[in-house]
Amino acid sequence: MKATGIVRRIDELGRVVIPKEIRRTLRIKEGDPLEIFTDRDELTLKKYSPIATLEKFSKATARSLNDLSGKLALICDTDGVLHAFGDGKKELDGQTLSPDMDRILRERRSYVASIAEGGDVIPITTAREEGVTAQVIVPIVSGGDLLGAVAVLSKEEGAKMNVNEMNLAKLTADILANQFE
Repeated sequence: MKATGIVRRIDELGRVVIPKEIRRTLRIKEGDPLEIFTDRDELTLKKYSPIATLEKFSKATARSLNDLSGKLALICDTDGVLHAFGDGKKELDGQTLSPDMDRILRERRSYVASIAEGGDVIPITTAREEGVTAQVIVPIVSGGDLLGAVAVLSKEEGAKMNVNEMNLAKLTADILANQFE
């Protein structure tokens, strides 16, 4: 653990303010859930990711999506890529989501784009993956809460996402969302 040198007092209701600089660095937004851990005299707050709690299930789901679509498949929480399977997996696994992806998630609507059809293919991560020519992004929403997204990406020249890829991504997002109902 790294010391910040910042000290805060607990108020009469047991609240403590997390400084803006730390919230910005850790991408903690108003309303984000935090998990509380204790160890003897230490208290640790960790950003909570419901999708990450389904580690094996979400990983297997991403693998199945890749197998069925033949394209790069991603499972993301609201901060980054949790699992990637397919060509380009290594450059995406564990990467932080881009501001464009954050916007898509906040809007809670599916996004389909293909360069071949004149669409605007957005970067999924801040690392700005190279060569993506078509994409489908479907938010994972359960009980009104945004949990993350499922994405299917193609790097094939002239690729277009058809109804099959869209339906696979929607089905995958629904299956993951249903784990929380």
